[in-house]
Amino acid sequence: MSFFTPKLGIDLGTANTLVYVPKKGIVLNEPSVVAVSEQDNKILAVGNDAKNMLGKTPESIVAYRPMKDGVIADYRVTEAMLRYFITKALGKWNIWKPEVLVSVPAGVTSTERRAVIEAAIKAGAKNAYVVKEPILAAIGAGIPIHEPVGHMIIDIGGGTTDVAVISLGGIVASTSVEEELSIVIKGRDFVTGLPRAAEVKTNEIVRAIGRELREIIKSLKDVLQETPPELAADIIDRGIIMTGGTSQLRNFPELVFRRTGVKAVLAKDPLFCVANGTGIALEHLDTYKKTIIAKR
Repeated sequence: MSFFTPKLGIDLGTANTLVYVPKKGIVLNEPSVVAVSEQDNKILAVGNDAKNMLGKTPESIVAYRPMKDGVIADYRVTEAMLRYFITKALGKWNIWKPEVLVSVPAGVTSTERRAVIEAAIKAGAKNAYVVKEPILAAIGAGIPIHEPVGHMIIDIGGGTTDVAVISLGGIVASTSVEEELSIVIKGRDFVTGLPRAAEVKTNEIVRAIGRELREIIKSLKDVLQETPPELAADIIDRGIIMTGGTSQLRNFPELVFRRTGVKAVLAKDPLFCVANGTGIALEHLDTYKKTIIAKR
């Protein structure tokens, strides 16, 4: 690897994309949204600029998310989105192609993994690697993943929830839940026809996403049942580590404990654990290449 080769860690999410630069930290956090002209199929805006167009564009301009359930739903648009984020993170005057490490859900197929790698290469990366999100979330949460000890992590993202038991640097048992935990709380009032914002309380949010929460709890129980007894004992001692934006929902750790009997602990900076994990993996790339990273 050239001394001048820059490195980027990309938490490529359904809702948001975060970019990590070693020694700088998270330098970019923008919505995974792209605005496209239907007339000539031209990409008009990406990220914050595209999100600001949502609901405000003429019919000929469509603003949408090219990622669905954590994987690529529109290859061309995802490639353009990655190119934009890579260029913005490095600066338009950068002349060196970066090594890029991208997060993918635990349940990703080999075809979906290759699609992410190829999109990153076409977007300007010199080399591209992918790592499963639970591994990155665990690294970012400060979990020593290479120890011969069982650690359970749940990463609740905008499009998928990943549950995994990790030991000796690998995933022992895991599952992915494809659920989008979101509700609309502002828009046009259908009675008055005027814009309106509504205050939504925590208990109302919990009721609104109750089905999704039940699916998450079921996934936790399923993975616990698949876990070897020796590792399950470790998890009971250490608890379940929770990461991702929705894990910050008030009293969520208590709910997990009540339903599973295993204590749950919210990681420090849970929203940024995956992105921070990409940075740590990049800083120790030679070590992690041997164990957790897939490359084209």
